[in-house]
Amino acid sequence: MALFGGTLAFYLAIVHAVLISSWLVALDWKVMLFRPYQQWPELHAFLDYYVVLGQRGPTAVMIASWLGWRSWRQHTLRPLLTLGAALLLLNVTVGAVKIGLGRLGPHYATRIGSAELFAGGDIFPSGHTANAVVTWGILAYLATTPRARRYLSALSATVSLGVGLTTVYIGTHWLSDVLLGWAAGLLVLLALPWIEPLITRAEALLLAVREQWRRRRAALVPVPVPARGDVAVVRALAGEAPETSHAPLQSHSGAARPRPHAERPVHPVRAERAPVTPTGTRRPPYNERPPRGGASAPARPMTGG
Repeated sequence: MALFGGTLAFYLAIVHAVLISSWLVALDWKVMLFRPYQQWPELHAFLDYYVVLGQRGPTAVMIASWLGWRSWRQHTLRPLLTLGAALLLLNVTVGAVKIGLGRLGPHYATRIGSAELFAGGDIFPSGHTANAVVTWGILAYLATTPRARRYLSALSATVSLGVGLTTVYIGTHWLSDVLLGWAAGLLVLLALPWIEPLITRAEALLLAVREQWRRRRAALVPVPVPARGDVAVVRALAGEAPETSHAPLQSHSGAARPRPHAERPVHPVRAERAPVTPTGTRRPPYNERPPRGGASAPARPMTGG
């Protein structure tokens, strides 16, 4: 609460100093007329790419990819929902102040020494700076160990500090825009604990909707009807008695067709007897046959006589 109150007081002080065109506005003009991009031109190529770390689209994709992987590993939607809530709160608060004050940037300034407020601009506070504070600070906010939180806090502070100064170097923002962007992003991070109950409810609601969708999808999947032979196999494997119903079978056309004949019962197989080898010979004795050419043999008729 103390940190949130101090940051909010700093935020309001910056807005008040710009509204009354105080010394802060004079400092803005001095830095702008100094033209840092002309003093150190060798840094321009690198800082043009570095400032992308504060751009809303690329940073949101990078951080959402990492938090999405964490959500999948931990089976929770809290990381992604926290990022979504933080970005929504950031866009609403920063966007409202941008449109309400309508300040022009340094490249579009019309009168030296003027605060350039209510002129149709949208650069106060700095969106790049506030977005860098929130998107990279979410990693530290969702860290699970104190050591990881320290390292990620240092990383997010370094990136957001560098992005803010880079916008001043390039000339797209006043120095007071960057100061207010840092305060705006920090206020969003400090307000996240108060939004945790809403995040928990949203997560429970989304998980319940996902479970209902899975149940409906499972109910719509057709269950395959097993064939008659498959039913017999399943019954045999389950140790159940075979189906003995003699109801007539139904054909595909709906008419009853006769049941096939039941299989004949299998009789027990008789034991095979050992083969008996006959003794002796089957031919009659030699002496029982009449001798060839004997007296008792009938005479053959003579032909040709």
